[in-house]
Formats: sequence, C-alpha cells, structure tokens
Amino acid sequence: MAEPPVPIKDLRLLDVKLGQLPTWLASLNYTPRAFLESCKRGHNRFYAKYWEPKRCGITGPAMLITAYVVFSYYLVYDRLKEERWRKYH
Repeated sequence: MAEPPVPIKDLRLLDVKLGQLPTWLASLNYTPRAFLESCKRGHNRFYAKYWEPKRCGITGPAMLITAYVVFSYYLVYDRLKEERWRKYH
C-alpha cells in the first residue's frame, strides 16, 4: 500500500516541487521567533558538521575566515571604489 501523502508544510525545501513552491512558502511561519529558531538550527548544523568532529581539520575555520574576509570587503567596497577613481582624476 502507498504511504499517506505528507502535508506540504512538513516538506523540506528540496522535496517541494516547483508548482508547490508558492503554497509551501505561504505555509511557513514568518514570526521573529521562527526566524531566530531557524538561525539557531543552521548554527547547530554547522557546528555539528565542522567543529564538533574530533578530526574536523581546517574546513570550519577556513569557511569562517573566508566569510569574514568577503563580508569585510563588502562593507568597505564603496570606499575602495572611490579611492581607485581618485587615483586617476
């Protein structure tokens, strides 16, 4: 016998078909508490995958340093762009 269908709101994003996407997005909880809980889940998954293993290696710290460098460059990009233009004008 076939299994009963799973409600759309209980599906993960990767399991949702393209036609079901608007319904799935409408069924999500958009409260600040739900947002914080999703951030906490993401942090816990990252921590469990890259920091907790005994032989985690350099992957976790390298990802954090790379994210820091990219974010810092994003924050100062306008200033760097102006300095670059000032050099020739």
